[in-house]
Amino acid sequence: MNRIDRLLGILILLQSRKYVSAEKIADHYQISIRTVYRDIRSLTEQGVPLSFEPNKGYFIIQGYFLAPVSFTNSEANALLLMERLVSGFADQSIQTQYTSALNKVKSVLKGTQKTSLEQLDEQIKIQLPPCVSNEFEHLSVLQQAISAKLIINIGYTDLKQDVSSRAIEPIGLIFYAFGWHLIAWCHKRSAYRDFKISRINSINVTEEPFHIDTHIPLGSYMTQLPVNF
Repeated sequence: MNRIDRLLGILILLQSRKYVSAEKIADHYQISIRTVYRDIRSLTEQGVPLSFEPNKGYFIIQGYFLAPVSFTNSEANALLLMERLVSGFADQSIQTQYTSALNKVKSVLKGTQKTSLEQLDEQIKIQLPPCVSNEFEHLSVLQQAISAKLIINIGYTDLKQDVSSRAIEPIGLIFYAFGWHLIAWCHKRSAYRDFKISRINSINVTEEPFHIDTHIPLGSYMTQLPVNF
């Protein structure tokens, strides 16, 4: 990657996150910390309003926007492939959001790229086993609740077909054993519980924040999963 492309990449990386550390930039582009400092200085000299906060990293001062960037054919093709995976593995709420986002990407493509993408669209298919179910619309609202750290009330049907209402603190989503699962602290059981999302009948996001300040990291919970797929 040449330096100009790297500078543009760093700028896009900074726009995609609230803070980005020099170490993360160095690791992402396989460059030295000293080179990161030079690149940051070059961006500021070009008029990009960058600032730095100790223990957090660099950030772009609010109000600065980069003009729409161009995509390579390979990048556009990769996004199209992801659309197929989203349609197979995500639920209807995420499919709608992804299609909306992809249409915005397509709007900045060159005419020849759009034609190529439309032709490739018919050449990519996905076949999944019947056990993969995504006939629900919960993932989007659950993502919002996890991000905002708000308690939610759910109606849930377990394996024995018993229906219950639970107040839970959702900490993360995991796709395993061919299905999406919500990992949450259950107030009723006073323990972490695994809720298969296809069995959630209703969701109500409250305005009440989590009662527990620090939950178990999702990666640590994954070590307890009953299967490794």
